[in-house]
Amino acid sequence: MKTDNNTPTFFIVAGEVSGDFHGGKLIEAIKKINPETRLVGHGGNKMQSAGLELIHHTDEMAIMGFSEVVKRLPFLLSVMGESLGELRRLRPDRIILIDYPGFNLRLAKNSHKLDIPITYFILPQLWAWKENRIKYFHQFIDQSLSIFPFEPDWFQSRGVKTEYVGHPFSEITGSETPRDIFYKKHNIKTADRILLLLPGSRQQEIDYHLEVYIDAAREVQKSEQDIKILIGKAPGVSMPDFGGDILVESDDIRSAINYSTAAVTTSGTASLECAVLDTPEVVCYKLSRVSGFLAKRLSKTQYVSMANLISGREIVPELLQNEVRPQNIAKEIKPLINSTNDRRAMLDGFSGVRRTLGLPGVYDRAAGAILNRTTYGKP
Repeated sequence: MKTDNNTPTFFIVAGEVSGDFHGGKLIEAIKKINPETRLVGHGGNKMQSAGLELIHHTDEMAIMGFSEVVKRLPFLLSVMGESLGELRRLRPDRIILIDYPGFNLRLAKNSHKLDIPITYFILPQLWAWKENRIKYFHQFIDQSLSIFPFEPDWFQSRGVKTEYVGHPFSEITGSETPRDIFYKKHNIKTADRILLLLPGSRQQEIDYHLEVYIDAAREVQKSEQDIKILIGKAPGVSMPDFGGDILVESDDIRSAINYSTAAVTTSGTASLECAVLDTPEVVCYKLSRVSGFLAKRLSKTQYVSMANLISGREIVPELLQNEVRPQNIAKEIKPLINSTNDRRAMLDGFSGVRRTLGLPGVYDRAAGAILNRTTYGKP
């Protein structure tokens, strides 16, 4: 039970690494406005460091693909039951859901009888697939906070009032680590160029993408001998040892992106971060055969990468499912590591993407919107 009726209490859920990052920033912004706020729920290291009382870690909850969800269903059902029990015990002033729609929308439905208002920050991509999930917003969500400029019109045209708070990447100004320090850390010569591999933030993504990316990068090295291969490793995932000539960065991915000549990126948050930091990229995505087939049938968008979705046209090349092969990746990435028309065109497209992302202060605006809608101190 709540111990202090004058202290706002939130139950917050982020089930993936990217959600943990945004959740950590949101918690910091909430506590900046009201330092006594209590936050309980599921997240990762960044949310816990910001003050979350952690129940389940994102390392346990990050799952991708349809067949993979089926395999982990007993665990997810257990977490759902535990979450509902905690909500009954805690009686928070508000639930805050961050992305992770497969779990979060069901939590919204299952907790509806508890009469706890719900904020959704970083909305599910219903414009891409599963549009029928809009019914959850009609019935269970009372505050929708969007980070993509095209989303408010889409949601509001379907009867869901939505506030655009801007995109978190509007706050990116580059790397805090100087280039020479970063190069020295990895024993990279000043004249060398970096080809960055970003295989994903979930273990299944690593398993499907990393070896293919490595083979593609080695193919590039045959004609571009000054290229150094650097892997951006997300927390909580494991990778095989590819040998001493393959570099790994696990602490400062932003610097890795900022100082790389080009990147091979698994579709997701990192692909937009590359666009914001002007790092040309090839975007790939591969699921199991069953999950890939279902995703293709259900998807309503022409693109998978956020740079292409935001701009409404192909800025970065996309390789999906069976197209994710070393020779295909190498063919697409080679023009991007040199001063070519392809590279210049992509950088021009990235500048247009950045203009749409709004002004800095996203987390402050989101925190203010949440606290303004929250009536706490109830008996």
